[in-house]
Amino acid sequence: MIGQKNYYSMLTDKRILELRKRLLGPSFSLSYREPLHTVQGKGQYLFDANGKRYLDAVNNISHVGHCHPKVISAEEKQARTLNTNTRYLNDIIVNYAQQLNDTLPEGLDVCYFTNSGSESNDLALRMARNFTGSRESIVLNGAYHGQTSALIEISPYKLYGPGGTGAPEFVSVIPMPDPYRGKFRGSDQKAGSQYAGLVLDAIAKIQDDGKQLGLFIAEAIMGSGGQIIYPESFLQQAFEMVKKAGGLCIIDEVQIGFGRTGTHFWGFETCDVTPDIVTMGKPMGNGHPISAVITRRDIADAFDNGMEYFNSFGGNPVSCSIGQAVLDVVREEHLQENALMVGTYLLELLEELKNKHAIIGDVRGKGLFLGVELIKDHDELIPAGNEADLAANLMKDNNILISNDGPDQNVLKIKPPLVFTKDNSLELAETLDRVLDQDNFKIG
Repeated sequence: MIGQKNYYSMLTDKRILELRKRLLGPSFSLSYREPLHTVQGKGQYLFDANGKRYLDAVNNISHVGHCHPKVISAEEKQARTLNTNTRYLNDIIVNYAQQLNDTLPEGLDVCYFTNSGSESNDLALRMARNFTGSRESIVLNGAYHGQTSALIEISPYKLYGPGGTGAPEFVSVIPMPDPYRGKFRGSDQKAGSQYAGLVLDAIAKIQDDGKQLGLFIAEAIMGSGGQIIYPESFLQQAFEMVKKAGGLCIIDEVQIGFGRTGTHFWGFETCDVTPDIVTMGKPMGNGHPISAVITRRDIADAFDNGMEYFNSFGGNPVSCSIGQAVLDVVREEHLQENALMVGTYLLELLEELKNKHAIIGDVRGKGLFLGVELIKDHDELIPAGNEADLAANLMKDNNILISNDGPDQNVLKIKPPLVFTKDNSLELAETLDRVLDQDNFKIG
């Protein structure tokens, strides 16, 4: 029963930590200073081994809520019937592909199914490099696109973080288009043009070196970069420049796709652009490993160069049945509309906190993908990374789960399941208000 102690979990937290240290790789990370031992999930809530309930405002993978009954039912029904690879004819995969295509602009209509956002982005790289004949890539500082070797090479969040070795010579990194603390300030078209000019500079450098631009990859809203909303028209101008130079534009929708922004089903639609390749993952299976790459026919035809594409698990009937169930739930329960309504309300509550607490420098986001940036000084905009980490931990101690991220780890990230309610938003805001009232968060 939800909320009761789970007696099937016989190991203490201390023992689990000991076993992790002995059995798992040391670079596996845990959230929070005192790790959370979860045993059950339902909707927008997680429950620990003692039955304590936590409001989950950070697990965007559980897009339609933890353990949604329709998704679980679809998984169980298909698993009892058939689960095999894509070398056999099956109607489930083509029906699901059509459903996905119908959500995208005309021309994005060829699907490749994979198992994770990393795998999708890695495949997108291969396709773009094959089509353009070039590895030359333009990326945004602070971006993270996945954990394969090829993706670490284009993820400045890792390249310039602990253990990173910097960007390889074929990767051009431009400053993060951050309207608040970036190289150029402001959300207007002037700032957008200034950041787009840096893309043009990178293209010119590539061409001056006698090379061909291969690709530009970006999220429509930066996640690991700190919930960054680009200045007006930045992405439009960047796309125009890249395409004029013969490169392809890849949009990484792994974090914000499937209605999370509220106003649109896909994040790139909020920027009024159409990518050549779109990648998706995380929320696609509500926790089940399924992801996809969708592209144009000419790019797919060029990729059909004699080397077959085969994926043992990508696109299997169980995964596609789950993906279809998630799509159905988003539509039937009007979760995109809920993301807009609840997200707008929560953003208003966070703006009120910004006016009250000096440590909050900026509040931003779209739908249920929000960020609260903490700073130590309003003139110098000094990031308050330690304070953001403390705030996330104190929120957890008050039974609400958020995280902190960004290049300086000073942005509180809020990205809950789309079943989040106004009451949940009020609880989150009131709790954050109490946390930030403490002396640890007083500045100048």
